[in-house]
Order: sequence, then structure tokens, then C-alpha cells
Amino acid sequence: MNLASVDLNLLVAFEALMEERSVTRAGARVGLAQPSMSSVLTRLRALFGDDLFVRSASGMQPTAKALALARPISEALGQIRGVLAPGSAFDPATARGRMSIAVTDYGDLVVVPPLVAALRREAPGIDLVVRPIIDTALSVASLEHGNIDALIGGHLPASTRITRTTLFEEHFVCIRDARRAKRKARLSKDDYTRLPHVLFSSAGGDGLPGAIDTMLARHGRKRRTAVTLAHVVAVPFAVAGTDLVATMAERIARRFASPAGVSVVPLPYDVEAFTIDLLHTRRAMTDPALRWFIELVNRVGRTL
Repeated sequence: MNLASVDLNLLVAFEALMEERSVTRAGARVGLAQPSMSSVLTRLRALFGDDLFVRSASGMQPTAKALALARPISEALGQIRGVLAPGSAFDPATARGRMSIAVTDYGDLVVVPPLVAALRREAPGIDLVVRPIIDTALSVASLEHGNIDALIGGHLPASTRITRTTLFEEHFVCIRDARRAKRKARLSKDDYTRLPHVLFSSAGGDGLPGAIDTMLARHGRKRRTAVTLAHVVAVPFAVAGTDLVATMAERIARRFASPAGVSVVPLPYDVEAFTIDLLHTRRAMTDPALRWFIELVNRVGRTL
């Protein structure tokens, strides 16, 4: 394709359609009336040889081709905007401002402390606001609307409007009272389902089956949840001094094992690892301060 024949404004219109899912709203965003925006969509379809957006009851839905194009087009436009933006230099040592993130309990305990330390070393004038992720869908919507700058955690939902980066992998382990672990360092599969469990439920203690219960069901087994807690920090302290066991993310389990008086023991079943991810919008490509902050989070994640 001859780039000289491509109108860059078509790509800007594509980005607006992808984010607004409405010809009228996308047109208003780029300064075009609805008929003109419809004409632009026709030109986009001819350019890429695909319908790109199909009308439905819930708005203009992107085709598979449009979804595949969304990220590279947005990133290319972001780089162009960054080059053209005046005063794009950013010096973290002298910068003043505020970043806001939302995190799961895991992110609060594992990622935030080293992130705060790095921020104080490199950009002491940047303030950090950390909010909890209570409802993942609402947090993603808040990110998309620009109310927060990033999300950090595991099992976060996907969205075509955000960029996801894996910070690191996490594994499940068991914890049990340290004195009992000295008598028996490993749990058998029978031990694991026979002993009563403590469950952490971020939904406020509802005790609904999760990944571990689903895994056990595949093996024709079931565990008894004797205690359900709403805060992950409380789990090791509830296990200490009792016959209870719990299944936790390894980094949190090891962090609290000694203070709580519990031991980390292998899980007697193979459970798939999960990722801790960083989610942000494409605005990071055009905002020098946010771009630097996202890179800082990535650097911190690589050390964990």
C-alpha cells in the first residue's frame, strides 16, 4: 500500500469508532457530522477490505479484522501524537503530579510497597493514590473513562480499549500451622481434602467456589470450607495454631508465614499458575508522565 495515498484522518476516525461504538458519537469526537462520518466508514471499509463495524442492538460492533487492527493503529497514532506534542520531555526527579491506580488485595501487598519505594527514589514529587478493586468490571470501566491511570492484579477482565502487560506469574501453595507442619512436611491429596480449609473471598465472604474447587471437582473431590474471610491478610493468622489449611498465592504466603507462625507447604495437586497484570489505556502513549509511570510499574514487576 502506498502510504501517500492513505488519509491519516481515516485512522483517527477508526480509533474513535472503536472506542465509541457509535457513528454519531465518533463523528462528534473527530468533528464530523453523522453523514460525513458514515462516508468515512465507507472509505475505511474500502481501505481494509472488511466491514470493520457491524450495526447491532448494542451499537456498532467491531469485526474480527477491526479488533486485530485496533491496537496497532492506536499505538501508531499514539506515537505520532507523542512526537507532535509540545513539551513532551519529562523529568521524574523534578516532576510534580499525581498518579492513581486500582489494585486487588494481592497487588496492594506484593506490588504496591516496592512501587512506592521506587517512586520515592525516582520521582518524590509524584503523589500516588491507591484504590481497591472491588468490582473488576467497574474498575475497568473507570480506567476506560480516565478516572484512574492503571489497574494491577490477577484475573482482570479483558477489554479492547485497554492495553494489558503481564508483570509476572504467580503460583498457589498451601499454608498450615508451623508446629503441625514440622510433624508432617507434605500434605497428601487425602490430607488436603480431609482437613478443614480457610477461604479468602474478596467478594465479602460469600464463599462461592473458585479455581481450587473447580480443580478438585475435576478430580472427583471436594473440600470443606470451615472459615471464609474477607481479607487475605487474616488468612495465615486464622490458620496458625489450628488444624486448618489454606491455599494462597505463594508471594503472600511467604511474606506472612513467619509473622503468623505458619509454614508454606506444596499443594498436592497441579494447579495452573496465574498472571499478575498491568492494565492501562492507550493514553499512556501520548502522556509523557503516564508513559514513564507505566514503565516504572513494569520495571518493579520484573523484580518480583
